[in-house]
Amino acid sequence: MKVAIVILNWNGKDLLEKFLPSVVKFSTQATVYIADNASTDASVSYVSEFFPTVKIIQNKVNGGYAKGYNDALKNLSEDIFVLLNSDVEVTENWLQPVISEFEKDASVVAAQPKILDYKNTEYFEYAGAAGGFIDKYGYPFCRGRIFNSLEKDLGQYNDVSQIFWASGACLFLKADAFRQAGRFDEDYFAHQEEIDLCWRLHSNGGKILCVGSSQVFHVGGATLAVLNPKKTFYNFRNSLLNLLKNANGSQAFVSILMRMLLDGLAAFQFLLQGRPKHFLAVLKAQISFYGFIPKFLKKRKIYASPVIYFKIKSVVFQYFILKKKHFGQL
Repeated sequence: MKVAIVILNWNGKDLLEKFLPSVVKFSTQATVYIADNASTDASVSYVSEFFPTVKIIQNKVNGGYAKGYNDALKNLSEDIFVLLNSDVEVTENWLQPVISEFEKDASVVAAQPKILDYKNTEYFEYAGAAGGFIDKYGYPFCRGRIFNSLEKDLGQYNDVSQIFWASGACLFLKADAFRQAGRFDEDYFAHQEEIDLCWRLHSNGGKILCVGSSQVFHVGGATLAVLNPKKTFYNFRNSLLNLLKNANGSQAFVSILMRMLLDGLAAFQFLLQGRPKHFLAVLKAQISFYGFIPKFLKKRKIYASPVIYFKIKSVVFQYFILKKKHFGQL
């Protein structure tokens, strides 16, 4: 299988200086691309000068993660795309264990490695950890991470395991399955678009894996910091869009209403914590969601799926009421 590693970049020269060398060094069996989202810094000239083997795709606008990758991938011919954040340090032999799973099983359409915290390497990283799931109300959680509780890596997720969604920080995709599923939904702009994509991949009969024998280290928050209200906005809004678009049956609307109620409680929690910008971000997310309802009801007619998308009814209840902080306790 031919492999393309595609790193989306926007004004990330400092990150490329720090992390591109490991990608080039440990990815000799793949073609490495920088997909530049109309940067205004010296990113492109830096890569051209110091990494002549890395190919550059120049996007015309900064369309965020979703449009950026859609534009970058449309003309590539490789069999497997590896979408890699610019703030990820890869390790020796990180590619082959994952690629081998695609080669062994034709139903595998997406995968991720184990993602550890670059700043605290003994622990899992927030964005993906060892593979993701969602509950009935669309809240994402991971093997190795529930809300802000991160597990220490003790080898407990070194297996190959089926998951519901693979992290966009280091996302392996079978190119044909990606195209068949309709690529990324550009209405998301950023955050949780990989969950939407993985939902559609499942609907098409695909299998998604975390391959624990491969590991990378992710800084996280390099594009939008964890405490950035924009991140709060996109995560809250896009979770609602995921449910409206993909969850099947009339019960989906009950789940959406419950989710909006829980989000309202979260908004007031932000206010009590002295974080008014995040309080407003949640309110703006719900207002924005209302604006997308007519458009997403049309998408729902196409994409709503009978696939059972949750095993846990409420991770909020498990975490905050029952105090279950580790995935293995759920």
